Amino acid sequence: MNSKDFKTRLTAFGTQNICVIDASISKSDYTPIDLSEANTDLQNFDISSSKDWDTYITNYLNKRNKKVAFGGYLEKRGIYNRSDYFNNPNPETERNIHIGLDLWIAAGTSVLAAFNGEIHSFKDNTNYGDYGPTVILKHELDSFVFYTLYGHLSRESLKRLKLGDKVKQGETIAYLGAAEVNGDYAPHLHFQIIEDLQDNFGDYPGVCSITDLEFYKKNTVN
Repeated sequence: MNSKDFKTRLTAFGTQNICVIDASISKSDYTPIDLSEANTDLQNFDISSSKDWDTYITNYLNKRNKKVAFGGYLEKRGIYNRSDYFNNPNPETERNIHIGLDLWIAAGTSVLAAFNGEIHSFKDNTNYGDYGPTVILKHELDSFVFYTLYGHLSRESLKRLKLGDKVKQGETIAYLGAAEVNGDYAPHLHFQIIEDLQDNFGDYPGVCSITDLEFYKKNTVN
């Protein structure tokens, strides 16, 4: 299936109305946030510090009287330079373009299945700056198979999961983790819709290089 068909099919399933964190939070309590290199506010604190990020996100939400900050798809970010897992001196292959949706909110927030499906895989991705605990769900709608990824979870979330377990749309599948377990980030959910998982298990790139960007734009959906 080409990328246009993939995105068209998902739109038909009403992806604009899915909820992947605490369903009691009104959409009016969401606010967009720009964490790209263009945001000069990021020059005013240590972006290598998860505590400074937490303070920045908290203040950002409080000033707007909101509960969730969201965004990040296709953002070029400087935060990944702190990690050898992402950092590469070659600008063509350095992974610094975010290819998922981030939802910034407190640790412990419930994470919900975006669609009916089953537990495909889960893993604690422990590289510095990585997802930490991660869950991938497999979905099939009208014979159309695709996957959703949920990263930066709590370790406790993985303990009760079993491969192949069925989940329903809106069901709590996990909870957000703190910086100590989530790759050393301020608490947030990394959410991704993926067409071809490419044989990955409990993991899939959430950040790519400019060289690979066109492929991931086709294989993932915001």
